[in-house]
Amino acid sequence: MSTINFLDLKTINQQYRTELINAATRVIDSGWYIQGSEVSAFEQEFYDYCGTNHAIGVANGLDALTLTLRAWKELGKLKEGDEVIVPANTYIASILAITENRLVPVLVEPDLATYNLCPKNTEAAVTPKTRAILPVHLYGQLADMPAIMDIAERHNLLVLEDSAQAHGANINGIKAGNWGHASGFSFYPGKNLGALGDAGAVTTNDDELAKTIRALGNYGSHKKYENLYQGVNSRLDEIQAAMLRVKLRHLDTEIAHRRAVAKAYLDGITHSDIVLPSWENEESHVFHLFVIRTSLRGLLQQHLMEQGVQSLIHYPLPPHHQQAYRDWNKKNYPITEAIHAQVLSLPMGPTITEEQVIRIVDLINKF
Repeated sequence: MSTINFLDLKTINQQYRTELINAATRVIDSGWYIQGSEVSAFEQEFYDYCGTNHAIGVANGLDALTLTLRAWKELGKLKEGDEVIVPANTYIASILAITENRLVPVLVEPDLATYNLCPKNTEAAVTPKTRAILPVHLYGQLADMPAIMDIAERHNLLVLEDSAQAHGANINGIKAGNWGHASGFSFYPGKNLGALGDAGAVTTNDDELAKTIRALGNYGSHKKYENLYQGVNSRLDEIQAAMLRVKLRHLDTEIAHRRAVAKAYLDGITHSDIVLPSWENEESHVFHLFVIRTSLRGLLQQHLMEQGVQSLIHYPLPPHHQQAYRDWNKKNYPITEAIHAQVLSLPMGPTITEEQVIRIVDLINKF
C-alpha cells in the first residue's frame, strides 16, 4: 500500500526542474544577488497577474502585512492604538502583524460556511477607533470582498487583504490582491505559488504606499545611504524571485488541477458526518487547502493514517488560545473554537492523481 502524502513538494518542483536550474544558473552567472533584474521582473509579472499597479517583493508573508501597516502609520493613516478588524480563526501571522505595529486586533467570528470574515459580524465590530479591516482569504477562498469593501467605504476604513493562501482567486474578474487598498502575499514553499524558501510581496494601486513600503523594507532607505525611516531589512531574494518567475508561469494550470481535485472530493464524499467546503463561485477558490469538518476528526485522521493517507490540521489552536496572546485565553469565540476543533485538511496539490483521490474518497465513505 503506497503512502499518499499531504503535499509532495519534491514531485511538484521536479516537474520544473530544468527551468528552475536554468533560472538559478542565470542568477549565479549574473554576479548580482540582491535587488537585481530578477526581482524587478518578477514584481512586474506578479502585479500584471494580480491586475495591480505595484508589487513590492519582501522577505516573507508576515513582513508583507507588517510593513504595509507600518507604512500606513508612517503616512499618518494609522496610529498606535487604532483598531484593526481581523477574523478570529486566522493563522496567527495575521494578528502578529497588527500587534507588532502596536495596533489593536479586534477578533471577529467568521462565517461558518466559508471560514472567512463575516460581513455582518464585521459591521457590528466597527467602533470609533476602527481604522482598518484585515480580511484573510483562508484556505484559498476569497472573502466576501464586495461586502467588505462596501463596509470599508461607508466607514472610511483601510483594507489590507491577507492573500497568503489565495494567489489567483477572483470574484467578478478581480483577483486577490486587487480588492483592498493593499494586500500581503506569502510565497512559502507550500503555497500555491511557492518559492524554494521564504519570500513574500505586497500588491497595491497606491503609488505613495508602494514607495514607502519599498523604503521601509530596505533599511528605511529610498536612496543609497539616505534613510527616511527607521526601517528593516526585508527584501525578496534574487534567487527566489527567479524561482517564482518559473512557478508563476504554471500557476493557472496548477489551480485548474486543484479545482478538479476539489470537485472530485465534493462529488465523491458522501459520509453523513463530514461537512464539505462551501464552493459557490468556482473562480473565488483556488484550494490551497481542501478542508472538511467533522466531530470525529481524531478518529478519521487515525483511520486515514493507518491506510497510508496523510492529513493535517489547519490549525490546532486558535490565536486567542495561544500563550503568545495569553490575555485573550479566557475569551469566548464559539464558532472559531468549533472550527479549530473539527477541521481536517485532506491531501491537495497539483500532482495528486485521480486514482489517489478515488482511494481517499473511498476510505472516507467507508469510515
